Amino acid sequence: MERKDNQTPQGQSARVLVEFLEVAITSIVFLKGVYPNGAFERRRYMNMVVHRARHPELYEYIHSAVNGLLPFIQKGLVERVAVIFFKEDKVPIERFVFKLNVNQSYGSKVEQADLEFSLRSFLIKLPVSEPMTKFLPRNCRWEITAYFRSLPQTSTIKDTEMWIPTDTKQWQQLPVITPIRSMSSEPLGLQLYLEHPSLSEPKP
Repeated sequence: MERKDNQTPQGQSARVLVEFLEVAITSIVFLKGVYPNGAFERRRYMNMVVHRARHPELYEYIHSAVNGLLPFIQKGLVERVAVIFFKEDKVPIERFVFKLNVNQSYGSKVEQADLEFSLRSFLIKLPVSEPMTKFLPRNCRWEITAYFRSLPQTSTIKDTEMWIPTDTKQWQQLPVITPIRSMSSEPLGLQLYLEHPSLSEPKP
């Protein structure tokens, strides 16, 4: 009898990861000060205090975007999830990038407590990384962008309906990368790093 996706090691890891990404992305948006502090509320997660979006539209955007990735993360189709801050001309100022690797051949039991302990270190590291980030100008915008290793099959087309191609511009030069945190524990590998435009990047 075949196990359902959410009962496999990959499914278990994906569920924990998606919940973590929702908290981490909210923490990044809070850290960058895009909205007033009153748009967030404090709550406990993984035995630490984190922020959750209080504003319904903000909460729904982050929640639905990240949870919509669950079936694709389970199948190992998602390579990166990025939080991109950009100017009115759609040119990125800064990108927080989560690089994912879900081992599809791993078949053993996932120790959720160990996985959560490793992910918790990312949330601890995020506030400490603030000095490495860029100051955002007024009227800056942001979006969640997912990068797929391959296009999903037509059987999962319903799951992809909420995702549209981004019109945010790409940098012409390779970005400057600043690592923040990484972990490798079966079946999940995760890296978090900052990307900033190169000094040689042409000015718009």
